[in-house]
Amino acid sequence: HFEAVLIFVRTKTATVELAEKIEARGHACEALNGDIPQQQRERIVERLRKGKLDILVATDVVARGLDVERISHVINYDIPYDAESYVHRIGRTARAGASGDAISLGCETYVMTLPDIEKYIGHKIPVANYNPEDLPEIVRPKPRPRKPRGGPRRRPGGGEHNKHPKQRRRGPRKDKS
Repeated sequence: HFEAVLIFVRTKTATVELAEKIEARGHACEALNGDIPQQQRERIVERLRKGKLDILVATDVVARGLDVERISHVINYDIPYDAESYVHRIGRTARAGASGDAISLGCETYVMTLPDIEKYIGHKIPVANYNPEDLPEIVRPKPRPRKPRGGPRRRPGGGEHNKHPKQRRRGPRKDKS
């Protein structure tokens, strides 16, 4: 059981992609990254504080200074490049003397920083393997509606109706013979 979860990823794009996948599974989840305006980021964090949001997917930079007592679990979806970031990330849980859990997911590509992290924190991080048969079925999120782009609307097929009104021919066509 968890109260609130903070999931760390390495890129802004990954925050959005992972948040969409989690939301598609029915969880209240938001992305938090540097592309989101500051005022909107503050509203997202406030929703997490008030319990209107359970899961936040964030990059290291925007989560600096994040202090939400409800965070019971920190998940390193991507293991950080450096040990200081690891310590900062797991410090987002167990605030104000509460207990919390930190879980790091690693693959062959990103687990290479694990020995440096263990040396920095002064102990081994327990490692567990998984059985691929225990993984849930992949559910693709529904595509997000696209925002219309600026400029005049065009009809399919081309022709006179797609030209600017001043470029349209007026009156009958004249032969040049």
